[in-house]
Amino acid sequence: MKTTVVTALTCAASLAAIGTPLAAQSAAQPPAALSSPDNHIAVTVSQTDGRLTYAIARDGKPVLLKSELGLQLAGADLTDDLTLLATSTPHAVEDHYQMAVGKRKDITYRANEQTWSLQNKKQQKIDIVFRVSNDGVAFRYIVADTSLPLKKLVQEHTTFALPGGAKAWLQPMAVAQTGWSNTNPSYEEHYQMEIAAGTKAPTEAGWVFPALFKTGANWVAISEANMDGSWQASRLAQDSTGGIYSIGNPMAAEVYTNGGLMAETEGTLTSPWRIIALGPLATVTNSTLGTDLAAPAVPFDAARVKPGHASWSWGILKDDATVYDVQKKFIDYAADMKWDYTLIDADWDRKIGYDKVKQLADYAATKNIGLLLWYNSSGDWNKTEYTPKSQLLTHAQRVKEFKRLSEMGVKGVKIDFFGGDGQSMIAYYIDILRDAADAGLLVNFHGATLPRGWNRTWPNLMTMEAVRGFEFTSFEQADEDKMPSHAAMLPFARNLFDPMDFTPVVFGDIPKIKRASSNGFELATSVLYLSGIQHFVEIPEGMATVPDYVKTFMQNLPRSWDDSRLVDGYPGKYAVIARRAGDTWYIAGINGDATDKTLTLDLSFIGNKQGVIITDGDGTRSFSQRSIAAGKKVAVTIKPHGGFVIQL
Repeated sequence: MKTTVVTALTCAASLAAIGTPLAAQSAAQPPAALSSPDNHIAVTVSQTDGRLTYAIARDGKPVLLKSELGLQLAGADLTDDLTLLATSTPHAVEDHYQMAVGKRKDITYRANEQTWSLQNKKQQKIDIVFRVSNDGVAFRYIVADTSLPLKKLVQEHTTFALPGGAKAWLQPMAVAQTGWSNTNPSYEEHYQMEIAAGTKAPTEAGWVFPALFKTGANWVAISEANMDGSWQASRLAQDSTGGIYSIGNPMAAEVYTNGGLMAETEGTLTSPWRIIALGPLATVTNSTLGTDLAAPAVPFDAARVKPGHASWSWGILKDDATVYDVQKKFIDYAADMKWDYTLIDADWDRKIGYDKVKQLADYAATKNIGLLLWYNSSGDWNKTEYTPKSQLLTHAQRVKEFKRLSEMGVKGVKIDFFGGDGQSMIAYYIDILRDAADAGLLVNFHGATLPRGWNRTWPNLMTMEAVRGFEFTSFEQADEDKMPSHAAMLPFARNLFDPMDFTPVVFGDIPKIKRASSNGFELATSVLYLSGIQHFVEIPEGMATVPDYVKTFMQNLPRSWDDSRLVDGYPGKYAVIARRAGDTWYIAGINGDATDKTLTLDLSFIGNKQGVIITDGDGTRSFSQRSIAAGKKVAVTIKPHGGFVIQL
């Protein structure tokens, strides 16, 4: 038997707070469609032969075909032989919040919500909550049935069925316990771009979030949000025959030592939100669904939430530079650049020591520079030897160490080498964030998972790596050669919802590597990439080679943004994004291709502002600056692997 009835959600639906109680209708009420506030997006929920499915359309055109819903728990099959008990009355949800780190500061989320309550033949119950906003769809599962005292997840059965002919831009998930010192997975692979939807992942580990697709005129970005440590982080499974993607699980090794892999609770089992941003590329790129669906911020001293820019020696100079004199030089460099922080990387405890680091922190404070220190997160899950290691494994250790750092005047920590996406490892991240927040410390995770909206919930989380960033290009020429196209992919996937510590901007030489990008390209990434603390890889010697107007630009670059929007772009080819700080707009563009690209940019949203454009000069290491007026249309030619910034 199949039941599908489409009903309209009127604009008169009253606004309701998040979490409005379920308003049960008659069990005979058939499934219905839920529309976005602007009525462009519709989710149709169907019940067929005891299974619940959903489909998504935009302006009547299919975006996702009929896709499965349900959870398999130990002792409870909540995927089949389901009976609809009730649906809530569709109601509007509205949320207002602020972000110190992200595309914009003030954010309003509006969606229409409906809950579906079902039970299986054993009368075991599950709720599925859908929300539809103007930029996409989100849903999650809630199992509160007290007849299941222990709720242990075996498999989530959510699927995402793409229409025929869809294309995909996907990053493979690395196999656990592979890579340098067994540090995989760390979300650090190259993307496979514009492949046929349904292409099998190269390894059994599957594909990472966010996953980007194009079907017809619509783009689709799939991810998740609201990870509280009770659930494992998910990905898309390896097999997607016919363009039907399913939720994949972490591999067995992706756990905190002796910890759990899958979600398990004796209380209410609540999944993360499954997020599907969709629409034109600009709608998807401008979307904030990744934080809209995250939990509200925990209390944290607003005065300590200080986005900024940092000097960092390790990117170019590597391990030998982690010594007192060099780090003091980089504090002076940060002060000269009017930046905010200096990051001291691995082995500082052995090469400098706590006492001398305290001296550096005191010296930095005299120049209004905050000190950040590196830590190795790992216990037994990899073979890394960098220190400090195994000092953050327990709550007691963290409280002691973080208190010591606070007393030294250290402002934040960079914590590296996590072990994957199992539930216990995700809980470890949350425990670190909580203890760091209690100590007033900022956090940067490296060798890490995708943030999934954590920077909303934890205001002290400034950034995370989870990207094949600059350091890889300093190791292998092949990585540097692929970098321009890879860089042009990131605003549409990895950096779509979450801050990203790519460590951009190099104007000078990379030892033993022939640079593939121009200086204009490098300058553009300072605006293009979003990171709460932007760790610039350039060293004093490289910065000394640029014109004064470029140095001034880098000195005065805003630390956070009031608004952002996509101006033009195509994943892996080129990207042009505008960001506003106060009354000033910054427009940055990069060309990932090896040929000239001439664009006509619509900047009418800015008005008739005057300003300058900094772009590439005659050589790859030179710059050019000229005056520019926004007007309505601005023509820009970007050189191969080149870039530009406009300040208006």
